[in-house]
Amino acid sequence: MEKLNNWGEIAKEYSEKFIDYLPTLIGAIVLLVVGLWVINVIVGYLRRLFDKKDYDPTLEKFTLSATRWGLRILLFVLVITQLGVESASLVAAIGAAGLAVGLALQGSLANLAGGVLIIVLKPFKVGDWVEAQGVSGSVDEISLFYTKINTFGNQRAVIPNGKMSNDNIINYSYNGTRRENLSFGISYDDDIKKAKEVLMSLVKEQDGILEDPAPQVLVAELGDSSVNFSVRYFAPNDKFWDIHWNMIEEGKIRLEEAGMTIPYPQRDVYLYDQTKMKGTVREKQAE
Repeated sequence: MEKLNNWGEIAKEYSEKFIDYLPTLIGAIVLLVVGLWVINVIVGYLRRLFDKKDYDPTLEKFTLSATRWGLRILLFVLVITQLGVESASLVAAIGAAGLAVGLALQGSLANLAGGVLIIVLKPFKVGDWVEAQGVSGSVDEISLFYTKINTFGNQRAVIPNGKMSNDNIINYSYNGTRRENLSFGISYDDDIKKAKEVLMSLVKEQDGILEDPAPQVLVAELGDSSVNFSVRYFAPNDKFWDIHWNMIEEGKIRLEEAGMTIPYPQRDVYLYDQTKMKGTVREKQAE
């Protein structure tokens, strides 16, 4: 009976404490709900602002993500404080937790720093065709920690920003134009000047090749079995590959139509009769 009375007193005591604490708990829940709503409103406003001003998509995604997470962390601190946790103790706990997390997530923090560097320095942006970390493709998204690239084969490559910001990057879209250097070979018996005229005429027929800098057709090498030409020109990025494939196909056709021979590597093999060679060696030794 005495135990029941003790349990009753304990239950009554905790009930009274819970009732006293209930307004604080409700206030924290209301603060959390309202805070999340305010965060969504702020992020939505920023998104509309970016859409109206036509900002860089890379900067837009990065800013929205950083704003959302920054406001959520601030809201978490406010809710914990509302629940009665002293701010000094909370700051100390967050500092200790931050140190532990920082040591455990050094790679992630490096990726975060790399993402900031990419956003600030802008070695590439969303939509650029880049080559980095052995991957070549179109940049689809730059997040806080990773850069996502769609490859030529339509695969998704996810590369940590830490590596992206600390290694070589080739940005094929940066200048808006690209220079091509195609190689064609003809026989040593063919007319070099005529071959140059055929190739230059083909270059001038292509829609999109820039006149400045002027295209060039040069004798690049006297190879083992052919005279090799270098066809050089600049073209816009959006037309570069169409011109590239057409030049290779039409180049071979035009050279053949002009009577040129496109050689291929060959070797002359000589066979000797071993018995005759041995007889010749003996005769020389006998002399």
